[in-house]
Amino acid sequence: MTMSNSAEGLNEDQPLISENNNHVVRRVVKVTLLFMGIAVLALVIHNNANPFASFLPTSYDFYTSFSAESSSSEVGDLMLDKVLKNASMKDRTVILTTLNDAWAEPNSVLDLFLHSFRIGNQTKWLLNHLVIICLDEKAYARCLASHPHCYDLRSRGDNFTNEAFFMTPNYLKMMWTRIDLLASILQMGYNFVFTDADVMWFRDPFPRFYSNADFQIACDRYVGNPDDVNNLPNGGFTYVISNNRTIPFYKFWYKSREHYEGKHDQDVLNEIKSHPFIKKIGIRMKFLDTAYFGGFCEPSKDLNLVCTMHANCCVGQPNKVHDLKILLEDWTKFTSLPPNTNEPSPSSWTVPDYCRASFGHHK
Repeated sequence: MTMSNSAEGLNEDQPLISENNNHVVRRVVKVTLLFMGIAVLALVIHNNANPFASFLPTSYDFYTSFSAESSSSEVGDLMLDKVLKNASMKDRTVILTTLNDAWAEPNSVLDLFLHSFRIGNQTKWLLNHLVIICLDEKAYARCLASHPHCYDLRSRGDNFTNEAFFMTPNYLKMMWTRIDLLASILQMGYNFVFTDADVMWFRDPFPRFYSNADFQIACDRYVGNPDDVNNLPNGGFTYVISNNRTIPFYKFWYKSREHYEGKHDQDVLNEIKSHPFIKKIGIRMKFLDTAYFGGFCEPSKDLNLVCTMHANCCVGQPNKVHDLKILLEDWTKFTSLPPNTNEPSPSSWTVPDYCRASFGHHK
């Protein structure tokens, strides 16, 4: 049969491809598109996970678990948001500290902490913006009796009644609960200065903060350069701006506890501060000079400059309380001198005293 005869013999109403063949083609196209989609998704996952490749084998799961892990306790906490809103400055900045029963006892750490604001140089107004995060029932009751802005952490399911001794499981849990809570507060859109209650406030610290930083932290040891990651940070005093760099940073910090089991937040920060993920998110980190933000590890040397002093490098509440009382006495003596007196003013502190022996450090 010739080609022309064959063409003439075709029925114009008959499809060139049968219904069965058409069904097969559609299935082939669907399967092809499915495999192409899987390949693209795998490429995206690989690119997103790459910053964590040196951290954990299941780096993508590690990254994507950030939001799921803290979603139950962050944005929806209306009680916390109400307290923060009442205490915040116009730019949504608050000052935060944590308190448990052991530190809330009369004539103990809380009383000394609040007293430092009252006798400091232009620090009393800052008490209007201080939120005390209470870790147990007694601390909450004591806070309500002495301060207007109190938050009961038990509403999140946590309770820390007794003194948490350094590096005990209860201490570690309390430190990491703090980091988790701070991540939530950042996600709620608040900037904060976090201060341990054993940090005494003598001057308004805000003029000493860097204007171009997202995250600023005090140091146990300061090497002279605010950008040097070799500084030894202390998580007991931080100033943090809420933005799209600090929120993932705090979540990464909190999640990193799983990889560095048995370490507290400060040690883990030392481990991750140079991690590729920190560079990827572009967080601007500064380490605060101990000349202004000192502590018993490395005391501020000039009382004319000091903003805060921390009872760090000190173990045991009685030791802290004893030395903090001396610290406040030193400050009172310094500020009581007439401005034009010929008497030499003290250039530094007479502490640490008991704390030196408790931690085995020296001046």
